[in-house]
Amino acid sequence: MNQKAGAAWCSDVAGGVRLALQVTPNAKKSQIIGPLENVLKLRLQAQPIEGKANDALVRYLAELLDVPRSKIVITHGHTNKRKIVEAHAPSLTAEAVMRRLLASAQ
Repeated sequence: MNQKAGAAWCSDVAGGVRLALQVTPNAKKSQIIGPLENVLKLRLQAQPIEGKANDALVRYLAELLDVPRSKIVITHGHTNKRKIVEAHAPSLTAEAVMRRLLASAQ
């Protein structure tokens, strides 16, 4: 069985990784909840108005993955709770990102 089958939310792409996320805004604090079906569920301490939650998501992921904010791009789902995000840095692999994000899960 493919060891990545359970981690459909994180995959390698050229120059980085792609993440499938389900974001819940208006949380008491920003935190990763954990994998749910084929997405990584997380909460953001930001309002879903005027792009504030998207900005908070980019900042939060950049901090967790230790990459500049300019390297985090929301490619799909700007106005949806389900988003596809790409993080571009040579040091990022799906395996390393999964380990890092899951280690910070609550």
